[in-house]
Amino acid sequence: MKPRMFIRFVATVTLAATLLCAAPAFAKDDAAKGGKDKILDVQVLKSAGGVESWLVEDHTVPVISLNFSFDGGLAYDPDDKPGVGRLVSILLDEGAGDMVSQDFQGKLSDNAISMSFTAGRDAFYGQMRTLSKNRDMAFDMLRMALTQPRFDADAIVRMQNANASEIRTNMGDPAWLIARTFNGMLFDGHYYANPGFGNLLSMTTITRKDLLDFVREQFARNVLKVSIAGDITKQEAQMAIDKIFGSLPANAAEVDTPEAALGYPGKTILLPLDTPQTYIMMGEQGIKRGDKDWESAMVMNYILGGSSFGARLMNSIREKRGLTYGVYSSLTSMSHAAIIQANMSASNEKVQEALGLLKSEWSEMAKDGPTAQELDDAKSYITGSLYLELTSTQEIASALNDMQRDNLSPDYINTRNDIINALTIADIKRMAAQLLKTDKLTTILVGQPKNINVDILLDKPPGMAEPAKPQ
Repeated sequence: MKPRMFIRFVATVTLAATLLCAAPAFAKDDAAKGGKDKILDVQVLKSAGGVESWLVEDHTVPVISLNFSFDGGLAYDPDDKPGVGRLVSILLDEGAGDMVSQDFQGKLSDNAISMSFTAGRDAFYGQMRTLSKNRDMAFDMLRMALTQPRFDADAIVRMQNANASEIRTNMGDPAWLIARTFNGMLFDGHYYANPGFGNLLSMTTITRKDLLDFVREQFARNVLKVSIAGDITKQEAQMAIDKIFGSLPANAAEVDTPEAALGYPGKTILLPLDTPQTYIMMGEQGIKRGDKDWESAMVMNYILGGSSFGARLMNSIREKRGLTYGVYSSLTSMSHAAIIQANMSASNEKVQEALGLLKSEWSEMAKDGPTAQELDDAKSYITGSLYLELTSTQEIASALNDMQRDNLSPDYINTRNDIINALTIADIKRMAAQLLKTDKLTTILVGQPKNINVDILLDKPPGMAEPAKPQ
C-alpha cells in the first residue's frame, strides 16, 4: 500500500475533570510493609479472547471510564481524500446496528453514557464513561458503534456540511492557520503534513465506502490498546473487553508509515494575512518519547518555555519587554517524528525583536544549561503536578492509554518522579546542547511582519484544496 498523505496538526488535549470523577486508587500494602506508596495500582489483564488491557480498580464512586486506541490513525486516510478519519470519528455515534442517530444518541443521553472518538496522527482514539449500573448497556453500545456503524446517507451529508463549515471558519482564524501551515510545511512530503479535518474538496468526494474501508482496515485487535479505571473488577473488565472488542478482526490492514524528515530547516516561511498581530511557530528536530533522555528533555523544556510564568522565554519576551501575551515551548513525540517547538504572537512591528530574543534564549540555554534554582523549581512543579493530573477516572484511563502507546511499563507512573528527581544540571545541559540549534529552526509566520527576510512566501495554507468554481 502506498504511503498515506493526510494528517492535521493536533494540539495537546487537556482532559478536564468531570462530575464523573473518582480519586486514584493508591496501593497501601507497600506502605504497610515499610515501603513507598504507589501513585496508581495498575493491573495488567488478558481477556479470554487474548486482548490485553490495563486496569485501575476503584470502587469509591460508581463510575467507569474506558479509553482505547487503534494504531494507525490518519495514515489510513486515502491519498486523495483527507478527512475520512475525521468524518468516521464524528459519525460513529450517529447510529449503529438497528438504531438510527436520534435513537442512539437519545439512549446515550438518557442513561448518562458519554462516548467520543478522535482520529489522530498515529492512532484512532475512543473514550467512554458510564455509571456502573449502566455498564452492560454502555459496553454494548460501544461495541455496536465500532462493529456496526450505520453511516446513513443523511448523517454523512449533515456531518460533511458541518465539517466544511468549520473548515471555512478556520480559514479565517490566524491561530488555526499558523498550526496548519506549520504542520503542512514542517512535514512536507509525509502524511503528517496533511489536514486531518480534510479540505473543502474532500468534503464533496468522500463516500460511505471510504468510511467503511477506514473502519474495516484499522479497527482490529492486533493494533488495539485498552485502559479502564473505576468501579469494575478484574474479572468484569476482562469480560467487558471481549464483549466490546472480541468480534473485531484479528489483524489490521498494513499501511506504509515512513519516518518523517523535517522540512525547510533554517528557513522562514510567511503566509500573509491582514491582521495587526503576526502569529509565530518555530520548530526543529526533537526527541522521541522512548528515548532514555526524555525526562531530561522534558525538564529542560519546562525551564525554557513551559507553562510557568518563570520560564525563560516568558520572562524575557513578555515580562521584561511586553512583546507578547504569551510564549511557550513544547516537546511533541509522534510515532514517526519528534519536534521541539515554540509559539507566540507579536505586533507586526515587534516580530523581528521577539524572534531575536527567542533565538537568544534558545542559544543561551544550549550553551549554559539551567541554574540550580531553575532545576529545583522545575523538579518540584513537575513531580507535584502529576497527582493533580489523576483526579478522575477519565484522566486515569487516558494516562494509562498514553503509557501503553508510549510502550512504557505499567509501573512507570510510580517511578517517574524518582527519575526526574535524580536528574542533574549536567543532564539538562547536555540535552539542551543536543536539541537547541537556532540555525535549524524552521520559522512559520502568519500575518504582516515588518523587516523580516522571508525565504518562502505562500499564497494559501498547505493542503487546503477547494472544489473547482463553476465557469
